Amino acid sequence: MTASEKPLWTPTPERIQRSQLQRYMTWLKQERGLDFADYDALWQWSVADIGAFWASMWDFFEIKAYKPYAQVLADASMPGAQWFSDAELNYVDQILRHETTARPAILYASETEALRELSWADLRQQVGAVAAHLRRRGIQRGDRVVAYAPNTPETLIAFLATVSLGAVWSICAPDMGLQAVLDRFKQIEPVALFAVEGVHYNGKPMDKRDMVREITSALPSLRDVILLPSKADAVQLPEKLTVARWASILAQPAAIQVEPVPFDHPLWVVYSSGTTGLPKPIVHGHGGIVLEMLKMMQLHNDIGPDDVFHWYSSTGWIMWNAQVGGLSTGATIAIYDGSPAWPDWGRLWRFAGEAKLTFFGSGAAFYASCLKAGIKPRDLADLSALRSVGSTGSPLSEDAYAWIYRELGDIWLSPISGGTDFAGAFVAGCVMLPVYAGEMQVRCLGADIQAYDEAGKPLVDEVGELVCVQPLPSMPLYLWNDPDGERYKGSYFDVYPGIWRHGDWIRITPRGGSIIYGRSDATINRLGLRLGTAEIYRAVEELPEILDSLVIDLEFLGRESFMPLFVALRDGLLLDDALKQRINQAIRDAVSARFIPSDIQQVAEVPRTLSGKKLEVPVKKILLGQPPEKVANPGAMSNPASLAWFADYASRVPK
Repeated sequence: MTASEKPLWTPTPERIQRSQLQRYMTWLKQERGLDFADYDALWQWSVADIGAFWASMWDFFEIKAYKPYAQVLADASMPGAQWFSDAELNYVDQILRHETTARPAILYASETEALRELSWADLRQQVGAVAAHLRRRGIQRGDRVVAYAPNTPETLIAFLATVSLGAVWSICAPDMGLQAVLDRFKQIEPVALFAVEGVHYNGKPMDKRDMVREITSALPSLRDVILLPSKADAVQLPEKLTVARWASILAQPAAIQVEPVPFDHPLWVVYSSGTTGLPKPIVHGHGGIVLEMLKMMQLHNDIGPDDVFHWYSSTGWIMWNAQVGGLSTGATIAIYDGSPAWPDWGRLWRFAGEAKLTFFGSGAAFYASCLKAGIKPRDLADLSALRSVGSTGSPLSEDAYAWIYRELGDIWLSPISGGTDFAGAFVAGCVMLPVYAGEMQVRCLGADIQAYDEAGKPLVDEVGELVCVQPLPSMPLYLWNDPDGERYKGSYFDVYPGIWRHGDWIRITPRGGSIIYGRSDATINRLGLRLGTAEIYRAVEELPEILDSLVIDLEFLGRESFMPLFVALRDGLLLDDALKQRINQAIRDAVSARFIPSDIQQVAEVPRTLSGKKLEVPVKKILLGQPPEKVANPGAMSNPASLAWFADYASRVPK
């Protein structure tokens, strides 16, 4: 794919002048005496002097701190960088300091609820009440508090209340299967759980009482459960637990008491799976997330206090965290809970009109689905307030770029690419620059992103491994239960020691833009959710008919991913529709319906190394068109003849 030469959109001088990025550049000139001719010059400075850049972020955003920092970057090594030593702050302060009566904090709608709003005063009051309940229950700094909850204001309030105490937050979405939830929560031994007894999705009520009962029974560390508002009947939980309901907690108002914590105090645990073992429990710190979210929201998404910001997400995706981060700019955030396709693919656009969104974000697959469904957003809703659109999760096709500009008109499109791993973006938008089809506009400020070849040499205008050669404040503090840091190092620094390897193919264009070509490893990435293949294998291989399995996620550039599953069956068995249905149901129950395979094929055997490791990456390369002899060494395989079947299948894969 080649980058387009004709821009789809060019900013007006007025749009540039009123942008948050221009405000920052003007501030740099006035406060630091730094004058940059264009974005590229600004980016070059931000990575040439990362200490000065991040210090400017602290001052420009006027971070509220209880104790100032002694040094911006005491240790720049990766992993192990030490940022803003001695500083004390709390994530919650960066949000609640924007309290105002001029506009609401949150707008909310769902499949069953019309648009409603929550004021900043109500947000503060409810966070205070929930935090006081947690404090009365003995929850304190460092305790883990988890949630099995949908994308509602109550979930957001539970998060803010938790971290205001210095406790550590973690969440799973209600569409996740029991084993997937337990694989995550068991690792961090939570003491309290926020849970919902029922949700409504895709036009149907879904009873979650059995799930809540099983989750609570399987977590021995759990002491407290807080049940979120739901239309479902009451759930019966183990007697060892203290159970409280949301309404009774809010009936006991209390002023919020925010706990000052160190810059690198754990904020939350999020999960990003590798190809083997349990999901990685990634720990991010208060300070790093505050700075990364403000940088992304204000400077790269151009969001300020007058905006109404929405990014469609479930609570199981890092974009939920980013959506909450929109509050740190003083903007109103608009959240929607439910299926984007019910009752049709126009629902979110009608929501955009109802909420008067100025910024609408979603996964790339959403725009592709709207295109295929023939959706015409401006025929469905008044989108006159909309000025920006964001996309992430997978590469956005040139057809989708064209559809967005054909159907939405004069708006700025800001595709971004980053990850759960550091809760941010590496490449993103710049409202000061033109938009070209198929291309993300810029490398993010402070993010020293390069394309590397196999020898670790930078590439220019060629596809290579996406690497970050200097630290970011939001990179993981550590992985939970990884005391020697070996799993952390093995996850990101195994290929290029001391340099973050992200696992994406990237080409950096001569004009400074970027094109992402999908994953460079075997991790599955569907609708922006990353999942380790081990979670699929665990679900599938529990079926008695299945001896072995292999799953491959093919992210063809500009297309939705194609994820085939290959199964080796017991002697004498054949793959029929009934078994396929059981396989799909097993994945739906244990993991999520989002990871149902695109195709299921029976194979004689799964290719393995002499040591027994499944050859996921070599098979992926074969399915993408490379010959078997170039991707795998037969002498290192226990069954080299098995690759011939996959080479044949590659010729039949839909392109």
